[in-house]
Amino acid sequence: PCLIYGAYVFLPFDAPLLPTVSARLVYTLRCAAFATFPIVLGMIVSGISRLCLSALEPFGELQQEVEIHRTYVSQSVHLFILYFFNMAVLATYLPQEALKLIPLLTGLFAISRLIYWLSYAIGRSFRAFGFSMTFLPLLAMLLWNLYSMFILEPENLLA
Repeated sequence: PCLIYGAYVFLPFDAPLLPTVSARLVYTLRCAAFATFPIVLGMIVSGISRLCLSALEPFGELQQEVEIHRTYVSQSVHLFILYFFNMAVLATYLPQEALKLIPLLTGLFAISRLIYWLSYAIGRSFRAFGFSMTFLPLLAMLLWNLYSMFILEPENLLA
């Protein structure tokens, strides 16, 4: 929370004026494209490591180095799907002044996935920090979305 709050207050940019829901969803989609960078990078590294390590036995068991990258990519894709749908719903409930959170949360997701990948490669016991940097904002977005849907605007739940 301190990272997001500090970036929200001190970074000198504002979200563009987005009066309609469709404009907000397009803005979220454009921001989410940047969040795919760690996943694409993981796919490239996974492919290269598999190519280099399986040169002697192409159909053999996967080595730990290849398994680390494959697991990272798989988990990142699952978390990105959850992230993207939560961001899309969040963009519809945020006021115009708070839309600055969309690119900030996107940057946090990308950085936290890279930290998770690095810590996962170092040792499995170090990966909790990177995972918590990804999962806790996702959980906070989910709770805010549920609060907004059921408490703040229950009459527009299915509209």
